[in-house]
Amino acid sequence: MTQAVSVPPAGVAARPRRLSPLDRGGRRAGWGFLAPFGVFYLLFLLGPAVVMLVVSFFNTSTVRPGLGGFAGFGNYAEMFGRADFWGAMWHTVQFTIYTTPPLVVLGFVLAVLTNRIRRGQWFFRLAFFLPFVLPSATISLIWLFIFTPGTGLWALGEQLVGLTPGPGVLASPATAMIGIALATVWWTLGFNFVLYLAGLQEIPRELYEAAAVDGASQWEQIRFITLPLLTRTTTLVILLQIIASLKIFDQVYLMTSGGPGISTQVALQLVTNTAFTDNRVGAASAASTILFVLIVAIAVIRQLTDRTKEA
Repeated sequence: MTQAVSVPPAGVAARPRRLSPLDRGGRRAGWGFLAPFGVFYLLFLLGPAVVMLVVSFFNTSTVRPGLGGFAGFGNYAEMFGRADFWGAMWHTVQFTIYTTPPLVVLGFVLAVLTNRIRRGQWFFRLAFFLPFVLPSATISLIWLFIFTPGTGLWALGEQLVGLTPGPGVLASPATAMIGIALATVWWTLGFNFVLYLAGLQEIPRELYEAAAVDGASQWEQIRFITLPLLTRTTTLVILLQIIASLKIFDQVYLMTSGGPGISTQVALQLVTNTAFTDNRVGAASAASTILFVLIVAIAVIRQLTDRTKEA
């Protein structure tokens, strides 16, 4: 028997459903779970960003109390006029160019190969992801040992192929950034590998089996099945990788300290030196704001491009 449903007369607004005590308790529990993250977000993410923006318009210093004198856009004009600022921005972009393509391509290739293994996938997951859990200080020490002139593994490799070991990868302005990029690729490859592997395991194997029955080769299966179905994963990987590369600091500071000279000084290192060596927090905040705007602009452009392609 069909149950009759009461419909309010025309022109009479329906009464809002009263929440039961169980529903109200569930909402309170939800807000309770969100509260710690909300507090953390306000105190350590949103709050410092607002303070950074405000301080960038003042001559704030670590040796004087308060905000200092109002500078307007003077700090920004100074940064745009400094050659070392543009050099640091170029080194940051250079590092991003060196690391993003190999991290995306290698992560995808290794994930595809691992996904085809029926047994022992856990070993390859562990092997590729293990370096990512190590702290940056450990990674820097490992690669400083590898790049040690004369006695490091890199020098021994050069001797094995008949080359004369040079002064060291990190000692030359032409190769120092490449050495930092190599260390970073080895360190962070596992994160992209895991993202791609998770995306591959969401693709039904029946699609590959049907393609194989139709005579599709391994490359054709990757080209017409894997790549299209991993478009969203690839977009996420590229965006996260670009943002992470633009925020490079630890490896540079620990491996070269921006040297030789300032040939590997990146944007965040310039910010650190300006704030805590020159004691000019206002100018450092202006440089941080410029980098922040650049990162946000790249993220927005990437999202708009993806939406245009989907439309």
